[in-house]
Amino acid sequence: MLSTLFTNDVRQTLDQFRRSADQMFDNFYGQALPTGSTASGERTWTFSPVVESGWNDHYLNLRAILPGVSEKDVQVSVQNNQLVIEGERKAPEGFDKNSFTQLAYGKFYTALTLPTGLDVDHVNCRLANGILEIQVPITEASKPKQIQIQTGEERKAIHA
Repeated sequence: MLSTLFTNDVRQTLDQFRRSADQMFDNFYGQALPTGSTASGERTWTFSPVVESGWNDHYLNLRAILPGVSEKDVQVSVQNNQLVIEGERKAPEGFDKNSFTQLAYGKFYTALTLPTGLDVDHVNCRLANGILEIQVPITEASKPKQIQIQTGEERKAIHA
């Protein structure tokens, strides 16, 4: 009997730790975060979309994962050298407060500081299959330039 009590206590402790760790990582990786409550007492939820980035010779490429978001529900802007992605993921029709979900619905927002040397006047965005692709051109002045190395005859030292 003592071993059964000890086993149950350890199991409960480990289960509580697992739930806490899951919640921490969900919050860290951009999952749903409670932000307050409405006048009716319902909680409002928000999330930050997961964003990845990469460079090529001509563009800074960004991808934001926005499943279930249409192009009319997302806005992209550049403000104070930051790329801002904001919008709302709406719950599907017939989805009520008694439904169970692990997806976050509601408003989202993320702001990314852009490096210098980008042409923010010519940003291109495309939303397809829940992925927002953003291309920011690199200015000509910021692109690497090849410097010609000149060869010549070897010069002899002058002795004085």
